[in-house]
Amino acid sequence: MNSEQKNIGSIYCNSKAWGAFNEKLASINLSKVFVIIDENTKQFCLPILRSKISQDFTLEILEIEAGEIYKNIDTCVLLWNQLSEKGADRNSIILNLGGGVITDLGGFVASTFKRGIKFINIPTTLLAMVDASVGGKNGVDLGVLKNQVGVINNPEMVLVDTVFLKTLLKEQITSGYAEMLKHGLIHSSSYWNEIKLFDVNNIKSTEDLVWDSIKIKNEIVLKDPFEKSIRKTLNFGHTLGHAIESYCLDNKDKKDLLHGEAVAIGMILATYISFKLVSLSEKELSDISETLTRFYTKVDFSSEEISSIIELLKYDKKNSNGKVLFVLLSSIGNCEINQEVPNDLIFEAFEFYKKI
Repeated sequence: MNSEQKNIGSIYCNSKAWGAFNEKLASINLSKVFVIIDENTKQFCLPILRSKISQDFTLEILEIEAGEIYKNIDTCVLLWNQLSEKGADRNSIILNLGGGVITDLGGFVASTFKRGIKFINIPTTLLAMVDASVGGKNGVDLGVLKNQVGVINNPEMVLVDTVFLKTLLKEQITSGYAEMLKHGLIHSSSYWNEIKLFDVNNIKSTEDLVWDSIKIKNEIVLKDPFEKSIRKTLNFGHTLGHAIESYCLDNKDKKDLLHGEAVAIGMILATYISFKLVSLSEKELSDISETLTRFYTKVDFSSEEISSIIELLKYDKKNSNGKVLFVLLSSIGNCEINQEVPNDLIFEAFEFYKKI
């Protein structure tokens, strides 16, 4: 793939991305430029951003604490107050410089402040590059319940520069990798087989595979921006994955899981359920579960913990008329949406996961 062609709509991922970014800033009559960061992106990513801005802007820095536990309304109130105190108006713009927490929360803050101001997502984690910053979903958690409050609103642009991946710990790369594996499973066996060989140290290959992953998600979002049909396929593994993530966040006896770590478990469970309920083959079940367990450490769950996780499913955003609805695979690259799954089969899936 020619790196010079890596832009679709308002998403840029190539050597000219920063040029497009500076052109965008210059084309808007901006009053102030705000940057939302956390302590990590302040240290490792803000200097890169400063070096790339060619316009003579004074950056107003808004710093929040790092971590999923801060993706909440309290943090939004803090930022809304700071924006107000620093004189933000409808001609201001927010640059969300960070991972999924910052792009989700920052987009929500921008979309609601003064009924909406412009924002640009500059994702700095693999997870945010291939998932969180693309698609227009912005929001916050309600307690430990994921993404319960939010809006769909697209940024002015998304700027993807894989140079930021050099600032990440290995587990953060692995977390984002789960979403790329998911894109392979819902899109095609060819991309699935390609993405299984992902090597973040291969710069050219990484840029190409990240871009392919972004294209897969973007194509789905363009067909179904408000998640009425095909966009639901992007939730493969997330129904149980989000419940597992929430459960671990809320229980001190459990190690907190990164989003991708929880989704990887959710994908294994959903794959087994797909094998039992729809036409997924045993060969594909083995391929998927073995691939995922190769990259993600297994977590033990007791029967009581599984019951608590199942109880959390009632808060899933895809539920309809009181029914918990799953995305399942009939084969790699082919999904079945709006699938009801009995609780005893979920327990059976956890048993399968335990024995892999």
